[in-house]
Amino acid sequence: MAAGARKNKTHRLTVCRADSDYTLWLRFDDGLEGRVYLGNLVGVGLFKAWEDVEKFKQVSIEAGALCWEGGIDLDPEMLYRDLVSKARRHVVH
Repeated sequence: MAAGARKNKTHRLTVCRADSDYTLWLRFDDGLEGRVYLGNLVGVGLFKAWEDVEKFKQVSIEAGALCWEGGIDLDPEMLYRDLVSKARRHVVH
């Protein structure tokens, strides 16, 4: 395939659930699903709001991004790549 001919597919989030251990369970439109830990962000910059775990659990999907009050949003493509990477590490060769 020629350079630049590759299409960039945007993966859409269909379901997101936030748990009390600062983990998100995500499902994407192509069926990929899994858990992503975000606890390492708690207390840093805008993520100070997450020191109250109830605020973390109030995540929503808006315009394709994960959003929280206070202007926090995360790109679903980054989360998708994280889940794909984890799935590849768990494949037995």
